Formats: sequence, C-alpha cells, structure tokens
Amino acid sequence: MEKQYRNLGFIFLLFIPLTFFGFYKTYFVLAPEFEGTVDIYTHVHAFTASLWITLLIVQPLLIRYKNFKLHRIFGKVSYVVFSALILSFLPQMVKQYSSGSFPINASLDVILLILFYVLAMRNKKNVTIHMRYMIAIALIFVGPTLGRIIYLTLDSVYLRFLELPYLLVNALLIGLIFWDKAAKRNYKPYLVALGCFMIYLAILYLFK
Repeated sequence: MEKQYRNLGFIFLLFIPLTFFGFYKTYFVLAPEFEGTVDIYTHVHAFTASLWITLLIVQPLLIRYKNFKLHRIFGKVSYVVFSALILSFLPQMVKQYSSGSFPINASLDVILLILFYVLAMRNKKNVTIHMRYMIAIALIFVGPTLGRIIYLTLDSVYLRFLELPYLLVNALLIGLIFWDKAAKRNYKPYLVALGCFMIYLAILYLFK
C-alpha cells in the first residue's frame, strides 16, 4: 500500500458512527422488537451491509500491518459477502417499486457497486488501481448514510439538502485526483469514479 494511504482503514472507521446516527431513528432505536416497517429483508440488508463495511475497514488495516495472508483470505470471502449485499437490495427495491415509486437511488447504488467491484477485482494484482476502486465503493455508502442524517436532522425540511452528500463525494474525488496528480500517482480510477458519480447526480436531478 502507498505510504500516503496507510491510514485508510482508520479513516473508514468513520462509517461506524455515521451509520449508527444515519439509521438510528429508522432501525437501531426500534430494537429489539423492530415493530413497524422493519421486516426480515431489512435485517438481512443491514447485516450484509455491516459485513461489507467491516471488510472495507479491516482489509486496508491488514495491509498496513502486513498480514497479507489474512487479507487474501478475506478477499475471497468478499465474493460471497458482496453477492449477498447486492441480493439484499432487491427486496427493498421491489417493495419501493410496488408502493408506486421507482427505486432510483438503490438502482444507481447497485450499478456503481457492481461496476467498481468488478474493476477492483480485475485489478487486484495492481494494488494502486485496486485500492482506488475500493475507495470508490466506500464512497457509495456516503450518499445514503449522510442523506439519512440530513433528512432526519432537518425533519423533512429543505429536501434539496439531500443532494449535499453526492456533491461532497464529487468534491472528495476531485480533491483526490489533484492530490494524486500532484504526487504523480495513478489517479485514473478516481476519474472513472468521478464520471460515474456525476452521472449519478445528474440522474437524480432528472428524476425530481
């Protein structure tokens, strides 16, 4: 792993408090009865997403502490966890579609997850490219997580602020591109990710 990215796993730890606050009112606070809108499919999605985020945190830490063997083992486990994660989206998408609204955010999230994961796995022997596509995957979770925090904090007021997380993701990618370019590192995966997230944001505007 490049020296400048050696603390990546520690940065990904931020997903733990963000996820807790983002899903506190709609999930965690309902424990243990989980009455209301929380069904078995929601539990499955929450569980698989938690496993995936755990892998995102653990994998760069294993590289940082030179435990390459365990990193490779978890890499193989990720095929199963990732497949389960993608499948866990489907019942929620069907439910949303059945209620009369198209699951645009979930659909775009699934498309980007699959795209970035395939690109990351195709370049798993090229650490610089592989790592950057895994970072792009992590950024997909910023939108729904921060979006929920904003929505719950503002009490459904000023819904235009829900686009802020996606603007933040684009800004982060632009910053990473300039940072890598200035240091003459490979920033092309970030360009691909930026293009995809810009299309994502444009589609959200079109579906308003």
